[in-house]
Amino acid sequence: MSTILIIEDEARIAGFIAKGLKAAGFTSHTTASGSEGATLAVHGNFDLVVLDVGLSDIDGFEVLERIRGQGVAVPVIMLTARSSVADRVAGLEGGADDYMPKPFSFEELLARIRLRLRTESSQQAGQGVTQLAHNGLVLDFRTRKAQVDGEWVDLSAREFTLAETFLRNPGQVLSREQLLSNVWGFDFDPGSNVVDVYVRYLRGKLGKERFETVRGMGYRLV
Repeated sequence: MSTILIIEDEARIAGFIAKGLKAAGFTSHTTASGSEGATLAVHGNFDLVVLDVGLSDIDGFEVLERIRGQGVAVPVIMLTARSSVADRVAGLEGGADDYMPKPFSFEELLARIRLRLRTESSQQAGQGVTQLAHNGLVLDFRTRKAQVDGEWVDLSAREFTLAETFLRNPGQVLSREQLLSNVWGFDFDPGSNVVDVYVRYLRGKLGKERFETVRGMGYRLV
């Protein structure tokens, strides 16, 4: 049974989520404190975190920064009353796995939770050898770092997941829509250039020549 950490300072919303999760067969733990939530996420044994942005002590972005700063890769779904693209991008770039604006339906939240847990489970199942490698590029799942021709390179959580997607499909053209679905796990604004931005980040860190643009189709790891 999966255990979900809910970091939400609105008691009504936290209770609503906890009740729904219990009915769906999950266990959950709730805290209204961002500081306590960050500590629990880092040191507890949770399968996923539901994190509100507008907390009363520290905001959700700082909580996320503390979690990722400790190298903890637990899936995080952020909730917020803010609807701007800038806020959503800030959360995703900070290492969030999904982002839901308030108000939301519990059914949609539950679907996204199940999606992230399935994705995490499938990734772990495919990581028995702890590494993926192709043409001098290595991803290490234990350290969450990349190795390029023998040199270690730090990657953000999102960069690592995008690189993993390419290494699991070497030589295959991946469309922007495929990358959005596989890496971000939900429908993003189709007018967004977030995929192009992150491919540019990978080119800068792992080598421009490794990622080929296939005009009108997407990108390919050569």
